[in-house]
Amino acid sequence: MTDPVAEIVSLLKPSPSISKLVVGGGRWLVERTEVGSPFYCAVVEGRCVITIVGHEPMILAAGDFVLVPELRSFTISSMTPPPRGALAQRLEISPGTFRLGDPAAPAEVVAMVGHCAFGSDHKALLVSLLPETIHVRGEQRLTQLVRMINDETRADRAARDMVLRRLLEVLLIEAIRSMAGPEASPGLLRGMADPQLAPTLRRIHADPGRGITVEGLAQDAAMSRSSFFERFRREVGVAPMEYATGWRMAMAKELLRTDVAVAEVAERVGYGSASAFSVAFTRHVGKSPASFARESTAA
Repeated sequence: MTDPVAEIVSLLKPSPSISKLVVGGGRWLVERTEVGSPFYCAVVEGRCVITIVGHEPMILAAGDFVLVPELRSFTISSMTPPPRGALAQRLEISPGTFRLGDPAAPAEVVAMVGHCAFGSDHKALLVSLLPETIHVRGEQRLTQLVRMINDETRADRAARDMVLRRLLEVLLIEAIRSMAGPEASPGLLRGMADPQLAPTLRRIHADPGRGITVEGLAQDAAMSRSSFFERFRREVGVAPMEYATGWRMAMAKELLRTDVAVAEVAERVGYGSASAFSVAFTRHVGKSPASFARESTAA
């Protein structure tokens, strides 16, 4: 059975960027603007506050894990932050370990933080299917994975980059699974928690080449067309055909990268002819399949 969550994480192509251990004492604040990359944090000891633009501040305590698939501007600080504009105190006390705040103050929080990158050029679609923020309490598996990533980053062992990529994939899947359910924000996870929509989503992922219509999907879900359409849009966050087209285009890109002929790609992602596929692909991606394939091969 096709697993949409696993497919999306695989297509995102997560790769390591920054991983570090931070120790905070006294009053401190770190501010970042326009980061534009996935961010995660696991608190080992103590408490701190993270404030992501557009969201209420979150208190993170020992055992907490937070993942933001597309982080922009944010601050992370001590429970009582210093006055705005105060000079940030930050000292690298050993490779990959940073002391925040007054070095003479007792350590009040220890956290492992990191950034990674998504290599997919279709990441906007894929990230849109995930929750904006994943906040999990008391899942030691997540903390252990972050610790393994941090340790592997520091080491200089064989196949290091491959190991880090696999650890990041597992970290993303574990975090996503921890948030799965009807309480998740609209997106793939909430859709997969719906007993009538989950089989539909699996079918779209398993066979993007079959004829897909809203009527057919509604029949598969044993719902009326209008009820299915509204429920899908409410739970997944996009209209059914928008989701199906986005997934087909993501699959098409992967096939074109592996030198599959345009006519075969068209058939495998559900288009009756190469010309119909080329028109849809160009409208969706902004370049023809042939141009995309040539650029991907050249890169």
